[in-house]
Amino acid sequence: MPHADVSDVPLDPVRARNAVLGDADGACVLFEGVVRNHDHGRGVTALSYSAHPDAVGILTSVVEEVEREFGVTAFAEHRVGDLRVGDVALLAACASAHRAEAFRACGELVDRIKVRVPVWMNQVFDDGSTEWVGLGDC
Repeated sequence: MPHADVSDVPLDPVRARNAVLGDADGACVLFEGVVRNHDHGRGVTALSYSAHPDAVGILTSVVEEVEREFGVTAFAEHRVGDLRVGDVALLAACASAHRAEAFRACGELVDRIKVRVPVWMNQVFDDGSTEWVGLGDC
């Protein structure tokens, strides 16, 4: 069963690795999306993530698709709430028998999450201004 969740608690990369890696696997690729201190030349001091109530269901669908298409075991969690620079906002992990599949699958998993999962970010800049990112057609 795929693991997908949206959580307001710190994300644990060790738990992600352990959730996907099995005895038949020779590779595990783990992606940690970390809050950085800048965006497009502006200093960032903090972020706040919000998610649509359907975000977990959509995230689960994305994980299931990647598992089917790439023959991997996959894991994805997105953090919501107030985050600081250095916090992990997104965890994605894929395990497979071979590294090439794990790398491709994990990259595709992250790309699909960024495009399809309704999670929005409000950035706080060092000048005190804010900006919403990812609202799209909302």
